Amino acid sequence: MQDFNIVEMCLARHARGAKAEQTAMVFAAENAPLQSLSYRELDDLSARFAAALVSEGLKIGDRVLLRLPNIAAFPIVFFGALRAGMIPVPTSPYLKADEVNFLIKDSGARAIVSAPQLFSGLQKEIMREFSGTIFLTADNPQAALSFARALHEHQPLGDIYAATKDDPAYLVYTSGTTGYPKGVLHAHRSLLGRLPAATEWFCFADAPQRILHSGKFNWTYVLGTGMMDPLYHGKTAIVYEGTNAAERWLNLMRDAECDVFIGVPTIFRQILQKTDAHATLVPMLKHAMSAGEQLSDAVQSAWCERFGFPIYEGLGMSECSYYISQRKGDALKIGSAGKIQTGHRIDVLDENLESVPAGEEGMLSIHRDDPGLFLRYWSLDATSGVPLEGDWFRTGDYAVRDAEGYIYFMGRRDDIIKSFGYRISPFEIERVYRDHPAVADVVAFGEKIADGKTLIALCVQPKADMLFDGDALIQWGSERLASYKLPKKIYRLDNFPRSANGKVLRAKIAEVAICVRQF
Repeated sequence: MQDFNIVEMCLARHARGAKAEQTAMVFAAENAPLQSLSYRELDDLSARFAAALVSEGLKIGDRVLLRLPNIAAFPIVFFGALRAGMIPVPTSPYLKADEVNFLIKDSGARAIVSAPQLFSGLQKEIMREFSGTIFLTADNPQAALSFARALHEHQPLGDIYAATKDDPAYLVYTSGTTGYPKGVLHAHRSLLGRLPAATEWFCFADAPQRILHSGKFNWTYVLGTGMMDPLYHGKTAIVYEGTNAAERWLNLMRDAECDVFIGVPTIFRQILQKTDAHATLVPMLKHAMSAGEQLSDAVQSAWCERFGFPIYEGLGMSECSYYISQRKGDALKIGSAGKIQTGHRIDVLDENLESVPAGEEGMLSIHRDDPGLFLRYWSLDATSGVPLEGDWFRTGDYAVRDAEGYIYFMGRRDDIIKSFGYRISPFEIERVYRDHPAVADVVAFGEKIADGKTLIALCVQPKADMLFDGDALIQWGSERLASYKLPKKIYRLDNFPRSANGKVLRAKIAEVAICVRQF
């Protein structure tokens, strides 16, 4: 397929057609009215910023690093870079100076676009070594070009870079939980790789759809479900920048009249715990989606009871976005993320690259021909593509598939707890304990106490003003888990250590938590 550019598919074709004046994106912020851009406006602004990048001497293939919150500048820059054949590099707004400098050097970025509040603390460190172009979203003539002035002073770049579906499009970085973040380079065909989700997770055939996502754009989950996928299908994407409060999400759903809400389990849990909201408060809402960690049974049950429909879970990774999900019409099985989406070439394989029988553990593996698979891991001098074993990319994620095709996620190789001859997924333990009335959040992990001896440990973040009772926690587990899955040590920690992308750093839990009970 020739001339397949994400900008053409997500913006330009809509801007030329019947959807030109339809709202493409809505931007919400605390104590501020909603702002929106039509497809025509977003297409025009991205074309103007593409011209600004070209005028600064950037070339096809150059990297443009984004250090932006969920504001209109993000899609303008992201699509502007793609329009000019450059590679946008979204980064987390929570990164520190050393982390940002690593990404700048590793990506070889030629331009940085940043919000002033995300740049001021890093200015000396970045300016010392960076020789490219810096745009700020507010005027600061001593440090950078004005983003707003660049949009005003440039005429739209007329042509969209004639990419093929296999050309590089954007570069994302993994969370770096085991070391430095790793760059993952995606092609324009990543849009095609997410098409199965349109019917098997999103249900895009339903109309209208105004989609509110609770996450940040630097996460591939949000880049896809919160921006590119809705725009590709001509829908309206709604994003928010501000403090994370349960009431705020409900108000946004109502005020923005969204009919799809996408988040992580923590957001859904907070809405249920901190409000008494029901479907009557958000009558437009018809569909909910979750990823990032597993939903607990109690959250799923309570959500269905209050809002009249379930939360549909999905599973994916930076290298392929989402490829497993629950879907309307299928029974939702406890502990399962759903089934492999139709159209993806995914299998559960043993070490010999053979499909494992139903009920046996294997590694989720992605075929080299799956359109959603990334191009390669990034480095400036890399020439090889995706690391393969035979025809398969081995994800490192272990899972079990049942006779009906449902996938049960076991975890990464390092996550799986090997205790007294058993292989135990921490996620099934966490799922049980998240339903405990005194538990706000929980992490299960293996703690090695001697050669060949690993105990199951549980670290609990208790709810405010709730009694922390280790014996009661063990009793809770004994009524719901096999004996070999029961925690032998209970830790307490009010705030879990997390990466810049919000992932819990399991390996650091025991270093900072307090052991309150051992059995």
